Amino acid sequence: MTNEKSPQQQIDYTLIFILFLLAIVSTLAINSAESTLPEVLQGINFSMKQIQWYIIGSMAVVVTMLIDYDRFRQLSWYLYGFGLLLLLGLEVLPEGIVQTIKGATSWYRLGPLGNFQPSELMKIIMIIVLSKVIADHREKYPNNTVGDDFLLIGKLAATAAPPVLLLVRQPDMGMTMVICAIMASLILISGIKWKIILPALFTALFSVGAFLLIFFKFPDFFLKYILRGEVYQLNRFYGWLNPYEYSGEQGFQLVKSLMAIGSGQLDGKGYQNLEVYLPEAHTDFIFAVISEQFGFIGGSVVISLFFLLIYRMIHIALESNDPFGSYLCTGVIGMITFQVFQNVGMTIGLLPITGLPLPFVSYGGSSLATYMVAIAIVLNVRSRTRKYMFD
Repeated sequence: MTNEKSPQQQIDYTLIFILFLLAIVSTLAINSAESTLPEVLQGINFSMKQIQWYIIGSMAVVVTMLIDYDRFRQLSWYLYGFGLLLLLGLEVLPEGIVQTIKGATSWYRLGPLGNFQPSELMKIIMIIVLSKVIADHREKYPNNTVGDDFLLIGKLAATAAPPVLLLVRQPDMGMTMVICAIMASLILISGIKWKIILPALFTALFSVGAFLLIFFKFPDFFLKYILRGEVYQLNRFYGWLNPYEYSGEQGFQLVKSLMAIGSGQLDGKGYQNLEVYLPEAHTDFIFAVISEQFGFIGGSVVISLFFLLIYRMIHIALESNDPFGSYLCTGVIGMITFQVFQNVGMTIGLLPITGLPLPFVSYGGSSLATYMVAIAIVLNVRSRTRKYMFD
């Protein structure tokens, strides 16, 4: 027996309310950060533009929820091909169409509308495509043998390889890491045996250790063969691992971020009372702005909101009785969780600075729209989940 409800009756208003609270935090934080921006940006009302993008994102949420999420499964490979074409266009189109910012060729110029970053859209596409690959594989191979698991890993790797390689060439380390996080989260719940996952995990940890060892012991080799001569990427590691030694340039952002967060202490300096200059205060380092004004308490409130958001999405994923729907929710959870951890981690020096914004809080057009569509997919799964009296 089923408890029949229409999709409109099953909308998760708790998730929407948490999103509304994050929108308020974002608007207030960006509004306060505007006073610290360079003179060339002083005339732009970023907080109002953020509200406009939230309105646009809300429209995208409505449109996404009108489409049964099973349609995404049917269209997944078409979306995948479209996303690859957009990424490939960054490689072959002239400078007048694409734009390079801080060493990364990752944007299309859209004139008065601003810039569009196709890798943001690719994150959503990868969640859909990888979820389809896992769902199709489990339907075809229900016995779940070791051989089947290795075959599934091969399918996932082959699917993720083309966009990852294109992102590495741009270079866009942050987006590459996000796609890897999405893939890792889906592998964890795909049914692949732990005796396969654990050795892969230890191998990844060993690789990170070897990566850091080469960076410290063999810097010339690291620059030439690992970063392929990309000095800009090397500076990021200098700024992360030795911020005070390179505080004049590579470590400037991190040192300022640590100063802002530390000066906020327990309860902060008060709203719009910012004394530490932060580059990219309204985007990458918005968490430091919040922590300086509202201290440890304010930072904890923001992290708690993300915890509630992720907890609610996990609940929806577990509640779904459609494996494909659960995979979609898990991919969104992996994407948002990683970006929150990465952004907060880079502001306190725990992780390298990658330029990934804080979801729903940092200023951004295409990035905010991406997060809103991701939440819409989760709401879509929730609204079309049937509940059975006898499970």
